[in-house]
Amino acid sequence: MAAMHIEVLRLSHRLPRDERISTHVALVARAFGAASIAYTGQHDAGFELSVSKICENWGGRTQAGSGFSVSYEKSAVSFIKSRKRDGFAIIHLTMYGLPVQDVVPEIKGREKLLIIVGSEQVPGEIYALADYNASVTNQPHSEVAALAITLDRIMGGRELGAGGGDSGFDFGGKLKVVPCGRGKRFADSGRG
Repeated sequence: MAAMHIEVLRLSHRLPRDERISTHVALVARAFGAASIAYTGQHDAGFELSVSKICENWGGRTQAGSGFSVSYEKSAVSFIKSRKRDGFAIIHLTMYGLPVQDVVPEIKGREKLLIIVGSEQVPGEIYALADYNASVTNQPHSEVAALAITLDRIMGGRELGAGGGDSGFDFGGKLKVVPCGRGKRFADSGRG
Protein backbone atom coordinates (compact mmCIF):
# COMPACT_ATOMS: atom_id res chain seq x y z
CA MET A 1 0.00 0.00 0.00
CA ALA A 2 1.33 3.46 -0.94
CA ALA A 3 2.01 6.00 1.78
CA MET A 4 -0.80 8.41 2.53
CA HIS A 5 -0.25 11.89 1.07
CA ILE A 6 -1.17 14.57 3.62
CA GLU A 7 -1.18 18.33 3.09
CA VAL A 8 -1.95 21.05 5.63
CA LEU A 9 -3.68 24.36 4.95
CA ARG A 10 -3.19 27.18 7.47
CA LEU A 11 -5.95 29.78 7.15
CA SER A 12 -5.65 33.55 7.50
CA HIS A 13 -1.99 34.04 8.42
CA ARG A 14 -1.64 37.53 9.95
CA LEU A 15 1.57 39.52 10.37
CA PRO A 16 3.04 39.91 12.93
CA ARG A 17 0.49 38.13 15.12
CA ASP A 18 0.73 34.63 13.62
CA GLU A 19 4.44 34.40 12.72
CA ARG A 20 5.36 31.96 15.52
CA ILE A 21 2.12 29.97 15.53
CA SER A 22 2.15 29.44 11.76
CA THR A 23 5.79 28.35 12.00
CA HIS A 24 4.84 25.88 14.75
CA VAL A 25 1.99 24.55 12.60
CA ALA A 26 4.53 23.99 9.80
CA LEU A 27 7.01 22.30 12.19
CA VAL A 28 4.34 19.90 13.41
CA ALA A 29 3.11 19.21 9.87
CA ARG A 30 6.65 18.30 8.74
CA ALA A 31 7.66 16.29 11.81
CA PHE A 32 4.38 14.35 11.98
CA GLY A 33 4.33 13.22 8.35
CA ALA A 34 2.63 15.82 6.15
CA ALA A 35 4.08 16.47 2.68
CA SER A 36 3.48 20.23 2.63
CA ILE A 37 1.88 23.26 4.15
CA ALA A 38 0.01 25.94 2.26
CA TYR A 39 -1.18 29.15 3.88
CA THR A 40 -3.58 31.98 3.13
CA GLY A 41 -3.93 35.48 4.52
CA GLN A 42 -0.92 37.77 4.34
CA HIS A 43 2.03 36.62 2.25
CA ASP A 44 5.08 36.13 4.49
CA ALA A 45 8.45 35.50 2.84
CA GLY A 46 10.03 35.25 6.32
CA PHE A 47 7.75 32.35 7.23
CA GLU A 48 8.59 30.58 3.98
CA LEU A 49 12.33 31.13 4.57
CA SER A 50 12.09 29.77 8.14
CA VAL A 51 10.41 26.57 6.94
CA SER A 52 12.95 26.20 4.12
CA LYS A 53 15.86 26.57 6.57
CA ILE A 54 14.37 23.91 8.86
CA CYS A 55 14.16 21.55 5.88
CA GLU A 56 17.70 22.41 4.79
CA ASN A 57 19.18 21.58 8.23
CA TRP A 58 16.85 18.93 9.61
CA GLY A 59 15.73 17.42 6.34
CA GLY A 60 12.64 17.78 4.29
CA ARG A 61 12.00 14.28 3.05
CA THR A 62 8.48 13.24 4.05
CA GLN A 63 7.10 9.83 4.92
CA ALA A 64 5.81 9.63 1.35
CA GLY A 65 9.36 10.20 0.04
CA SER A 66 8.83 13.68 -1.39
CA GLY A 67 10.33 16.94 -0.13
CA PHE A 68 8.36 19.01 2.40
CA SER A 69 7.24 22.30 0.88
CA VAL A 70 5.54 25.55 1.82
CA SER A 71 3.38 27.65 -0.50
CA TYR A 72 1.20 30.73 -0.37
CA GLU A 73 -2.36 30.51 -1.66
CA LYS A 74 -4.41 33.61 -2.36
CA SER A 75 -7.79 31.93 -1.87
CA ALA A 76 -8.50 29.18 0.66
CA VAL A 77 -11.79 28.31 -1.04
CA SER A 78 -10.17 27.91 -4.49
CA PHE A 79 -7.35 25.81 -3.00
CA ILE A 80 -9.78 23.55 -1.12
CA LYS A 81 -11.97 23.10 -4.20
CA SER A 82 -8.93 22.19 -6.32
CA ARG A 83 -7.86 19.59 -3.76
CA LYS A 84 -11.37 18.13 -3.68
CA ARG A 85 -11.23 17.80 -7.50
CA ASP A 86 -7.89 16.00 -7.07
CA GLY A 87 -9.50 13.42 -4.79
CA PHE A 88 -8.40 14.74 -1.39
CA ALA A 89 -10.56 14.18 1.68
CA ILE A 90 -10.91 17.53 3.42
CA ILE A 91 -10.59 17.55 7.23
CA HIS A 92 -11.20 20.83 9.01
CA LEU A 93 -9.97 20.92 12.61
CA THR A 94 -12.40 22.87 14.78
CA MET A 95 -13.58 22.66 18.37
CA TYR A 96 -17.12 22.44 16.97
CA GLY A 97 -16.49 19.22 15.03
CA LEU A 98 -17.04 15.54 15.68
CA PRO A 99 -14.47 13.84 17.94
CA VAL A 100 -11.28 13.14 16.01
CA GLN A 101 -11.18 9.59 17.37
CA ASP A 102 -14.50 8.95 15.59
CA VAL A 103 -13.38 10.56 12.32
CA VAL A 104 -9.90 9.04 11.93
CA PRO A 105 -11.09 5.44 11.28
CA GLU A 106 -13.14 6.75 8.33
CA ILE A 107 -10.21 8.62 6.77
CA LYS A 108 -7.40 6.11 7.36
CA GLY A 109 -8.11 4.34 4.08
CA ARG A 110 -7.91 7.53 2.03
CA GLU A 111 -4.81 8.12 -0.10
CA LYS A 112 -4.90 11.94 0.01
CA LEU A 113 -5.85 14.24 2.88
CA LEU A 114 -5.97 18.00 3.26
CA ILE A 115 -6.08 19.06 6.91
CA ILE A 116 -7.23 22.62 7.53
CA VAL A 117 -6.30 24.62 10.63
CA GLY A 118 -7.68 28.06 11.28
CA SER A 119 -6.46 31.32 12.71
CA GLU A 120 -9.10 33.99 13.08
CA GLN A 121 -12.80 33.18 12.85
CA VAL A 122 -13.26 30.59 10.10
CA PRO A 123 -15.90 31.41 7.47
CA GLY A 124 -18.91 29.09 7.28
CA GLU A 125 -18.00 28.15 3.71
CA ILE A 126 -14.94 26.25 5.02
CA TYR A 127 -17.18 24.14 7.29
CA ALA A 128 -19.42 23.38 4.31
CA LEU A 129 -16.53 22.45 2.00
CA ALA A 130 -15.00 20.07 4.53
CA ASP A 131 -15.78 16.39 4.25
CA TYR A 132 -15.12 16.16 8.00
CA ASN A 133 -15.22 18.83 10.69
CA ALA A 134 -13.21 17.21 13.48
CA SER A 135 -12.22 18.26 17.00
CA VAL A 136 -9.62 17.04 19.47
CA THR A 137 -11.75 18.60 22.19
CA ASN A 138 -14.81 20.82 22.31
CA GLN A 139 -12.91 23.30 24.50
CA PRO A 140 -10.82 26.25 23.27
CA HIS A 141 -7.33 24.96 22.40
CA SER A 142 -4.34 25.48 20.12
CA GLU A 143 -4.40 24.65 16.44
CA VAL A 144 -0.83 23.37 16.85
CA ALA A 145 -1.98 20.82 19.44
CA ALA A 146 -5.00 19.87 17.35
CA LEU A 147 -2.82 19.22 14.30
CA ALA A 148 -0.27 17.18 16.28
CA ILE A 149 -2.91 14.97 17.88
CA THR A 150 -4.76 14.48 14.59
CA LEU A 151 -1.61 13.58 12.65
CA ASP A 152 -0.52 11.22 15.43
CA ARG A 153 -3.90 9.46 15.29
CA ILE A 154 -3.74 9.21 11.49
CA MET A 155 -0.13 7.94 11.52
CA GLY A 156 -0.79 5.53 14.38
CA GLY A 157 2.36 6.72 16.15
CA ARG A 158 4.71 5.79 13.25
CA GLU A 159 6.17 9.31 13.31
CA LEU A 160 7.41 8.65 16.86
CA GLY A 161 9.52 5.68 15.80
CA ALA A 162 9.54 2.09 16.92
CA GLY A 163 10.08 1.74 20.64
CA GLY A 164 9.62 5.45 21.31
CA GLY A 165 13.16 6.37 20.21
CA ASP A 166 14.26 8.15 17.08
CA SER A 167 11.61 9.34 14.66
CA GLY A 168 10.16 6.71 12.40
CA PHE A 169 10.79 8.88 9.32
CA ASP A 170 14.16 9.49 7.66
CA PHE A 171 14.00 13.21 6.91
CA GLY A 172 17.37 13.24 5.12
CA GLY A 173 18.77 16.22 7.05
CA LYS A 174 22.26 17.40 7.93
CA LEU A 175 21.36 17.44 11.62
CA LYS A 176 20.20 14.45 13.62
CA VAL A 177 19.58 14.21 17.35
CA VAL A 178 20.87 11.23 19.30
CA PRO A 179 18.31 10.62 22.06
CA CYS A 180 19.86 10.75 25.52
CA GLY A 181 18.71 11.13 29.11
CA ARG A 182 20.77 14.26 29.81
CA GLY A 183 22.37 16.90 27.66
CA LYS A 184 22.27 17.27 23.91
CA ARG A 185 23.91 14.98 21.38
CA PHE A 186 23.94 15.18 17.62
CA ALA A 187 25.12 12.66 15.03
CA ASP A 188 26.81 13.49 11.77
CA SER A 189 24.31 12.42 9.17
CA GLY A 190 26.95 12.59 6.44
CA ARG A 191 24.63 14.81 4.39
CA GLY A 192 25.63 18.30 3.31
